[in-house]
Amino acid sequence: MKRLVVAALAALAFALPADAQVWPTKTVKMIVPFGAGSTPDIIARLVTDYAQQKFPQQPFVVENHAGASGNTGTDMVAKAEPDGATIGISIGGPLAINQILFGKLPYDPRTDLALVTMLVTQPSALAINTSLNVSNVQELIALLKANPGKYNFGSIGNGSLSHLAMEAVALKSGTRMVHIPYASSPQAVTALIRNDVQMACLPAISITPQLASGQIKIIAISTARRSPFLPDVPTLKEQGIDVEADAWTGLIAPGRTPKPIVDAIGAVARDAVASPGVTAKLAPQLMEAIPTTPEEFRARIDADIARWKPVIEAANIKIN
Repeated sequence: MKRLVVAALAALAFALPADAQVWPTKTVKMIVPFGAGSTPDIIARLVTDYAQQKFPQQPFVVENHAGASGNTGTDMVAKAEPDGATIGISIGGPLAINQILFGKLPYDPRTDLALVTMLVTQPSALAINTSLNVSNVQELIALLKANPGKYNFGSIGNGSLSHLAMEAVALKSGTRMVHIPYASSPQAVTALIRNDVQMACLPAISITPQLASGQIKIIAISTARRSPFLPDVPTLKEQGIDVEADAWTGLIAPGRTPKPIVDAIGAVARDAVASPGVTAKLAPQLMEAIPTTPEEFRARIDADIARWKPVIEAANIKIN
């Protein structure tokens, strides 16, 4: 009889999906280092909803812990028990850029965090107030060169991707602009419409709803290739400015999380963002799924550090 029970349990274990065998039995907590309604928060809830449907007996919760440009929530993931019960969403700031901007981080992004998978990317768009009367990046650069320091650009904060992208444009083109930071994308877009700033490189989704007014227009996308959602808009690289910037999100876990758990969580997350139901919800936000291996995720972070370090140093940008 004992042999029959053991055989039955073994058969059940082999019948279960690999991710179900190693997924924690207690509540899985997804930490978002930004506020509710932010892009990382939207992604976190889509992934956890998918996981909840796949594992209906397993509780999943999303917790928002904003602060310090994403460092606060990311640090909570770094210091959690490495059992798979605490995972997190993060972006290029806490994982790459902030180690250059901040004098000291409360965690080591390379050793205190396990990279699980990249999830989605969202294009940024270089938009201008139409009063500038330029049609493309070449014309904008010519105008800026003829009027150094005359024109303003908006961003969603000092050291943000929207700030760094425009500083990179200035560095690559040999131009000079005045930076005016705002607290959010809506505020920066409003400033652009009012002509308080004449240009900005912001998440495309924050700009596209305002194009019908005719007061602003997009002249470039800052991603490596054209966005499938804005196929008629050329990239900065296509127009002679070697600048690449996109707002990606990825899934992380505490640094000492065992590889089988990381692999299992990654498999669920990659299935989630590639599923028809989730991709249908990503599209209206101009988000594109980019599931990766942990190694590909690491390569992307290393590339971002190499890309932004010279820009940050040239513009002397510091947070503290």
